[in-house]
Amino acid sequence: MRLLLDTHALLWWSAGDPQLNAAAREAIPDRRNEIWVSAASAWEIAAQQRLGKLPPLAADAKAFGHLRAAAGFELLPVSVADAWQAGAMADANRDPFDRMLAAQSEIEQLVPVTRDPAFAAFQTHTLW
Repeated sequence: MRLLLDTHALLWWSAGDPQLNAAAREAIPDRRNEIWVSAASAWEIAAQQRLGKLPPLAADAKAFGHLRAAAGFELLPVSVADAWQAGAMADANRDPFDRMLAAQSEIEQLVPVTRDPAFAAFQTHTLW
């Protein structure tokens, strides 16, 4: 299975947080699965830290890169096609990070690992 971690799933996985559900805890370390992390998650982490909503867990791009690489996750850059798709999606969800991950999952045929109910508005099948 090809999985795209939502930002909270990435952070919870790296911290061993029990909020990550059993399906995700089982699927992420399974070597038969490809695990992807979007560059949009780095953007979201930086924005949340700037607003004081996250501790300085991954305060810069190097820390984000090390977090991703240490876990063996693939990096998914944001492309023009991703941006176009995210911008053209129906206004069911105004969160730009959710929209980007939904667009990337559609374009790249990835299953988002997320507990966020907003993905239902995009008619995106998720793993949770």
